[in-house]
Amino acid sequence: MPVEWQPVRQSRTHELVLRSIEERVFAGELRAGDRLPPERELAPVLGVSRSALREALRVLETIGVLVAQPGRGPDAGARIVRNPDDALGRLLRLHFALGSYSLQDVLEARVVLERSSFEAAARYASEEDLDEAETLVVRMGEPDVAVSEFNDLDTRFHVHVARGSGNALTSTLTSAVRESVRPLILRALERAEDWPATAAALNAEHAELLRLVRAGQGEKAADLVERHIRSLHGTLVDENAERL
Repeated sequence: MPVEWQPVRQSRTHELVLRSIEERVFAGELRAGDRLPPERELAPVLGVSRSALREALRVLETIGVLVAQPGRGPDAGARIVRNPDDALGRLLRLHFALGSYSLQDVLEARVVLERSSFEAAARYASEEDLDEAETLVVRMGEPDVAVSEFNDLDTRFHVHVARGSGNALTSTLTSAVRESVRPLILRALERAEDWPATAAALNAEHAELLRLVRAGQGEKAADLVERHIRSLHGTLVDENAERL
């Protein structure tokens, strides 16, 4: 059934355009994969300028519910998508940098989320999920892995296990929380006096976590991931407290 677009009031135009699009999403008239009409068609139907429409579309693109493809042709224009991971991670990272959340807040959130995801992954993760996680562990264990690459792989490992838990929201939140402190964790790793020894110790825990998940020992995996998080992330909290 075609979507019926209605004109919006001119006051705070781009916010009203946002509200109009949101209402259609909430009503189920717009779904992931649907394309919006071209700007030249949608702007006059809504009764707004194309600049106001573009501003609203940029907001939706920023929060991860719309992707805009410039140009002409069948792939051009704005399309509704479901891509919350990057958007939430970016938003949380900004709020963390602004002081909305403390390192302690982020630490405790990570512990709660990852205890849950590792315990659930021990019950629900597929062999394919676990094989992909093992590929990350193997790469982290290679002697030529640089600190920045290790940090990226570390993030991917934790997020990948969260995805294996079968809970998409837990996976997204785990990704966002871990991304919010990625730069701090990278700096902590870069300060390690003996990087090869530090990498080996951290990755030994990754390997044991994966072994426990494969063995279906969710409670033990949850306990270990909490210790794993508190050992490095907890150090960051302690260092921050000393500076205050």
